[in-house]
Amino acid sequence: MSLIEIDRDLAREVDALSFSAPVSYVYNPLVYARVPHEQYLERYGAGRKEVLLLGMNPGPFGMAQTGVPFGDVAMVRDWLGIEARVEHPAREHPKRPVLGFSCPRSEISGSRLWGWARDRFARPEAFFARFFVINYIPLAFLEESGRNRTPDKLAALERVALLEACDRALRRSVELIQPKCIVGVGVFARDAATRALSNMDVSIGCMLHPSPASPRANTGWADLAEADLRAAGITL
Repeated sequence: MSLIEIDRDLAREVDALSFSAPVSYVYNPLVYARVPHEQYLERYGAGRKEVLLLGMNPGPFGMAQTGVPFGDVAMVRDWLGIEARVEHPAREHPKRPVLGFSCPRSEISGSRLWGWARDRFARPEAFFARFFVINYIPLAFLEESGRNRTPDKLAALERVALLEACDRALRRSVELIQPKCIVGVGVFARDAATRALSNMDVSIGCMLHPSPASPRANTGWADLAEADLRAAGITL
């Protein structure tokens, strides 16, 4: 079993799900951005990791464009060294087109997270020797207006089926890379890890999400994130 096999299984499972209004469009970058996504897994996901950073789901200008978690185009291309052809979702919102590595917009969450990794570790290989980054949910949800809808706001029954699939994939990923610590990037991801991994011997912590929607994240996110990592017992 490999991370690629785990994510291909997850992609098939979540593609079989349906979501009701106000969700109008569902993007699955594990499918249409499979090439750069699997390049990321192959290049940086091999071997055991000390820490798994767990995000919530793709942002419209991050993983939805590049297939890489927190996948700000410039960071993925220029620091991670990944750039590949990205296809299109089966149904694409006209206000949120998938432009792949031609997307001109930056994802602030991604530029902050990968920018911190670059500034702290210099080389991707040094960061990934200890850390790996994945998203708990692989889907992005858009309303008719083009507004991003976060998974916590999905209808209850739809959310249950989605989380069951994502729990299975997370457990399989953790069994494979055997991290000592899971750090949720935000409370949603921390709570998902706590639920999904309740019977596994891993510690679970939480770090501040780098989204600009969080006022605290706009006041020196990197320093706050490092304080959270230290609180989780992680030495930098």
